Amino acid sequence: MITPEILEKLRSAYPFLGALSDIETENIRQYSILKTLPAGETIFLKGDTCSFFAFILSGRVRVFKTGETGREITLYRFEKGESCILTASCIMSKNTFPAEAEVEEEIETILIPNELLREFVKQYDPWRKYFFDLLSSRLSDVMEIVEEVAFRKMDTRIADYIISNSNGGVLNATHLEIASELGTSREVVSRILKDLEKEKLIILDRGKIIINNHLQLNSKRS
Repeated sequence: MITPEILEKLRSAYPFLGALSDIETENIRQYSILKTLPAGETIFLKGDTCSFFAFILSGRVRVFKTGETGREITLYRFEKGESCILTASCIMSKNTFPAEAEVEEEIETILIPNELLREFVKQYDPWRKYFFDLLSSRLSDVMEIVEEVAFRKMDTRIADYIISNSNGGVLNATHLEIASELGTSREVVSRILKDLEKEKLIILDRGKIIINNHLQLNSKRS
């Protein structure tokens, strides 16, 4: 059973839950599970059944696809106050999970049984609105990824990734991590990074990339 304190944390993270009826609230308290999962834990593999829907109280989850060659591409991440649209789709359609989901930073999460979630969406407007809004926002995210993969050159995408994810001019990421984010191979990433280093736009160090010429690297993004 979910305690009143945890229920308040849940409402704080997901404001639409503040308008729930007493029956909805009691069902959540009675049938949901509070769980902590460590970084690196696999939540779903492709083809898994979705038994629960997760509301994240802390931490972050990465959702990604793996191709036949073993290459990965990140579809999206979700954290506190956000939800996984593929899990929602999986539960509502009673299909299996079409990607993979892994804990990136240790999470504390409330797990709501799939049957209870389907009943909520069927009966209550706030739940339907939440999932329509979720579908809209995540669909936009995925469409951006499709555009990136289909229409932008890899060197442009890598330059954009370095600038967008760096902190103080430094990006802490391995070549393999960048490849997994962008849906390419480590070899391609390494080759492009070496080219950027030859142009003196970046400095490669172990596990990190230092921006050496921000202005010129930024020009590579367009």
